[in-house]
Amino acid sequence: MKQRPFLAALTLLLTACGQLDTQPAGLPDRDVALGQQLSTEVSEPWRGRWEVSRVPEWLEVTGADGAKSGEGAVRLTVTARRHAATPVAADQPQLRGEIEVNWTGENEQRGTARWTVTADQYRLTGRVTERPSVTGQDLRPGQPPAPAPQREVRGLIVTYRSAASRDAAVSPALSAQAALPAEARQARATLDALGVPASARQALSERSVVLRVSGAAAAQAQSVLSADPAVLSVTPNVVLHALATPAASSPASPVVPTDQYAPFQWAYPLMGYGAVWRDMEAGGYAKPVTVAVADSGVRYDHPDLAGRLWTPQEGALDVLTGTDNGDGDGPDSDPTDPSFAGRRSESHGTHVTGIVVARWGQNAPGCAGCSPTGVVGASYRAPVKVLPIRVLDAQGRTDIADVVAAVRYAAGLPVTLAGKTYTAPHPAQVLNLSLGGEGIAPAEAQPMCDAIAQARELGVLTFAAAGNSGTDQPYYPAACPAAVAVSSVTLTAAGTPTHAAYSNHYAQVQLSAPGGSSVAAPTYYSGGTFGGQPFPDDIVSTGWDYTKNQPNYVVMAGTSQATPQVAAVAALLLSKGVTSGPQDTLARLLATSTDLGPAGRDEFYGSGMVNAAAALGAPAVSDALGVLLDDGQGHVYRPALNALGGFTAYLGEGNYRVRAGRDQDANGLYGETHEPHSQPAQASLSPQQPQADVGELNIVP
Repeated sequence: MKQRPFLAALTLLLTACGQLDTQPAGLPDRDVALGQQLSTEVSEPWRGRWEVSRVPEWLEVTGADGAKSGEGAVRLTVTARRHAATPVAADQPQLRGEIEVNWTGENEQRGTARWTVTADQYRLTGRVTERPSVTGQDLRPGQPPAPAPQREVRGLIVTYRSAASRDAAVSPALSAQAALPAEARQARATLDALGVPASARQALSERSVVLRVSGAAAAQAQSVLSADPAVLSVTPNVVLHALATPAASSPASPVVPTDQYAPFQWAYPLMGYGAVWRDMEAGGYAKPVTVAVADSGVRYDHPDLAGRLWTPQEGALDVLTGTDNGDGDGPDSDPTDPSFAGRRSESHGTHVTGIVVARWGQNAPGCAGCSPTGVVGASYRAPVKVLPIRVLDAQGRTDIADVVAAVRYAAGLPVTLAGKTYTAPHPAQVLNLSLGGEGIAPAEAQPMCDAIAQARELGVLTFAAAGNSGTDQPYYPAACPAAVAVSSVTLTAAGTPTHAAYSNHYAQVQLSAPGGSSVAAPTYYSGGTFGGQPFPDDIVSTGWDYTKNQPNYVVMAGTSQATPQVAAVAALLLSKGVTSGPQDTLARLLATSTDLGPAGRDEFYGSGMVNAAAALGAPAVSDALGVLLDDGQGHVYRPALNALGGFTAYLGEGNYRVRAGRDQDANGLYGETHEPHSQPAQASLSPQQPQADVGELNIVP
């Protein structure tokens, strides 16, 4: 009997100990709400092992000392990178993702805990309007509307009391019949007495006649016929007018090339070429222009370049003085990018050349499996030709002396190579140098800079690639004072241009143009597919397959590809007569470029991305109204406008530049220099300022 309390106490003690020591069945699932914070601390008691196994791209998860695994209590810092998950439409108020944590208990049980993380987006609002906002003291009423057209009458309409009278009035044969009623015979006699010829009498209905009389004859006829007992009524045949005002002209449709690989050439629509090509079809691009491409040479046998190149007999030149440059000889009039045993590299010069002048439409019959149409070049119908100058050897190398010779030759200056003097019969107005070198001192580059300056004085505008090392180091000859250094842009998820990571950035950069993402690290925002696989945001143009010794089409990326985009626009400015020389051509390119990044000129974009439609004054081919939000870090958003122009964008933290306007050249960019646009607005969003309103963005022409 005395043992029962002891046993009861022991039972209670064991029960209590079991409650204290019991391990949870597993690491639990849970919700983690960041709200509007950037990060939060998360902890969960645990005595086993754990490891973070999956994290959404827009979240960062770190433990103590940056570790993502451990033993014992789970303590993590969860940080949101909202921009990584914000859609282009900026229409998602809250982001949601799931972290997975694998766990192992003390008893070696295993499982996975799922932690659902939510983060509220910040809110940016505004309204796009096109209401005028004007002050002044001299506003007056508009001019009165134009007077209505004067009343005009074309004869008389006579309605008789009987069909017989009408028949007699218009048919002489009937009126002669004695069986006709007297009033019918009288109707005929009255018209005869008035001198109305039979040809001026036209039956209108069963009892009506139109008399084609005018002036005094009409007035007399109306008076006499009104008194005729056979006539029911006489009324003027009054002229009516269309009740419509002239309709506003609709934008023309952009020209869309149909060549096989043209859908992959996203750079052209981005620069507004749909409008330029429509403009070109109306004529006006009449002046012949020569673009010298000093590069690795060209493949004359590429069918997509047929007829677009100056030939060896017309001044094309190989300036390479060495005999080990790939073609086995020195300088001559054949700048063909040579084929030799074992060559695998692409034809850089052929690629650059195609960007400017590749043919449109059907090519001459080529090889089996070769595209019959290929790609298109910027120049379309304009009389632009490329002067090939071979200055890079088969390994893509050259030296300063050879570049100097190429520049001088392009400008029409005589050059002496291996004892022979050459002078270009067709000097260039535009020179493309998709080449350069890093680590060249200004003093070392001076001979190139002097040649480019002399070429400028002779009427040649030189464009040079800014470099592909992604640094702030100047490349020469692009950094020469008389050269125009061109950097590269690629696409964002919104389809807008942004600085390409590989492109050099320095003070001498003056313009930027599409050069592609990177063959090594491509993006796929242009939306094309090839063979069922996404097509990269790079530049496709003419090439050469040296293994098969036949034409092909090649994807490349770099400032080498951006530079001919600008050279092509310069050539078209000269061809249309918008400009006439290097100075005004460059000024036009700078003034009409699309400002990107921070407002104004900067070392990444120069004055901006070249805009062909704006530079050439091409007609509108679209008229969409919209707004773009740019955080300056390569993230661009396009919130939708409601019926009254209002917008709400759900975004991550950052400083946003807000630009509204119309897109008239169908390139998806609203309010460029040549388009109706608002003044840009600025807004900042953060946990401390989760909402911002930019007010009204008033569009002005």
